[in-house]
Amino acid sequence: MSPIRPPADPPGDDTLDLRVDDLVALLDGDLLDAVAVWSPTGTAAGSFRLVPVRLGRDLPLITRWMNDPAVAAFWELAGPDTVTAEHVRAQLEGDGRSVPCLGVLDGTPMSYFEIYRADLDPLARYYPALPHDTGIHLLIGDTGHRGRGVGTALLRAVADLVLDHRPRCTRVLAEPDIRNTPSVSAFLSGGFRYAAEVDLPDKKAALMIRDRALRHVL
Repeated sequence: MSPIRPPADPPGDDTLDLRVDDLVALLDGDLLDAVAVWSPTGTAAGSFRLVPVRLGRDLPLITRWMNDPAVAAFWELAGPDTVTAEHVRAQLEGDGRSVPCLGVLDGTPMSYFEIYRADLDPLARYYPALPHDTGIHLLIGDTGHRGRGVGTALLRAVADLVLDHRPRCTRVLAEPDIRNTPSVSAFLSGGFRYAAEVDLPDKKAALMIRDRALRHVL
């Protein structure tokens, strides 16, 4: 479920300008409504929570996942730990538009998520963005959890966490590579709808949307 790389630099060619309410949130130190304290949630696969990444603690694990061929094919971050560190550090040292997290299932880290402000991301230049649109990037690092419906359960759970904890957000989005059919299928099964095919600079993506208004229907 490969990402557009989240920007870390000040607003410029690769970022979108902040609105007034976002500037206020930035002064308060949070553009994503305190992901770090979002509550655990129950899923069909077990108890799940998002834990923001700490580079010193989590780099070896995330690097190992990024070097899994099934992950590297879409994330394109295979290589030494410096490659992963650069990608994650850009978010940790940025202005909070993207928060990298471990997905912890029944106490065990088994996935990696990036929760990001899609409306402030370069992605917003390629679709009709709404204020506070929130995006998800995901990889399942533990191979034992792949192909068993766990990804679907986690996508639904994380989308619900976003909608529960971000009251101004009306839509949760994702843009998996359209060739990644297991990923697209997981999003569809997780309550997202296929909205469009989008030509991004690094891939042809399936724009997947989970609407707040339809969350109890799909």
